[in-house]
Amino acid sequence: MHPAIEVPFTDLSAMAHEVWPDIETTYTEALLAARYVGGPAVARFEENFARYCETGHAVGVANGTDALQLTLQALGIGAGDEVIVPSNTFIATAAAVVRAGAIPAFVDVDPDSLLITPAILAAAITPRTSAVIVVHLYGNMPDMDGLVAVADKAGIALVEDAAQAHGAEWRDRRAGSFGAAGCFSFYPGKNLGAFGDAGAVVTNDEKLAEKVRSLANHGRDGGANHYEHSFVGTNSRLDALQAIVLDAKLARNETWTEARISFADRYRKELAGSKTLRLTEVNPLARHVYHLMVVRVANREQVQKVLQDNGIQTGVHYPVPCHLQPPLRQYATGPLPVCEQAAVEQFSLPLFPHMSRAQVDRVCEVLDEVSEK
Repeated sequence: MHPAIEVPFTDLSAMAHEVWPDIETTYTEALLAARYVGGPAVARFEENFARYCETGHAVGVANGTDALQLTLQALGIGAGDEVIVPSNTFIATAAAVVRAGAIPAFVDVDPDSLLITPAILAAAITPRTSAVIVVHLYGNMPDMDGLVAVADKAGIALVEDAAQAHGAEWRDRRAGSFGAAGCFSFYPGKNLGAFGDAGAVVTNDEKLAEKVRSLANHGRDGGANHYEHSFVGTNSRLDALQAIVLDAKLARNETWTEARISFADRYRKELAGSKTLRLTEVNPLARHVYHLMVVRVANREQVQKVLQDNGIQTGVHYPVPCHLQPPLRQYATGPLPVCEQAAVEQFSLPLFPHMSRAQVDRVCEVLDEVSEK
């Protein structure tokens, strides 16, 4: 029994404390020298992150939502184009499609992994389909071989929403390296998180990278003339201070990821016999990096209340599927039963690199008591 153990949902301060000694001098120098936008720090992180993702290019942007929107715009996707989007995702995935001027075509997900499948994608393609956004939700990757094959056969672009999947893999190949581009968020709570908002687009297409960079910098063409604009772009640049933080954290990301996987494996082992909980499935060919440890239960609120009463914090990701969100209902074409059922059942257990085995055991202990009752 571990009755006195408190278990927070996450602990961002522990990561900040670990990385701060390595960045304090560089960060302070950049801060006091007023080197805030672009420059060597951003270029260095972009190079390192591209290498980490096994892609030729990385373009730092302001956030993950912009990464998706800018990628769609750089691909020429806009008015009249349909983009297939799994409805079990954060609203930003679909919002980026709408902001790009395109139409989200919502689809259901696999009942075991809660991710899109090649069969679901193939059935959803119409003559108006221009792209699909494959979401590596929770840090888990779907069948990328099958999805790429379907997209290639249909002649549509495949964009990876890898906002929760830094370092995730399919057949030992990194998230972000399969499609036309991979889009990442560095929101503080992500596996690789900044000290604020930040994002990136990774790709092997040099021209696509250049266009994303231009669109993110007010449409500038990158030439010597600061006031020469090739496109109507926006202001979505990665801050130098965030790049310094991200570069230092990137060096630790594999160690932190292995810790996440270790704790998740323990959760799975201890909860395997639960009569009430259902865990999401992971394909043996995938490396799940566990941004979230998601379980499903019929009486979610009651179970969360018991955990809360025992000092254990949890989260819900996500309680309303995209096609039922008020501003997006106009794009819904019918019910999506798996997404809708998962939305009322799924919740996320505490999981972060600096948690202890005793904390994991305490969560499992309380869940076992709930199951027995």
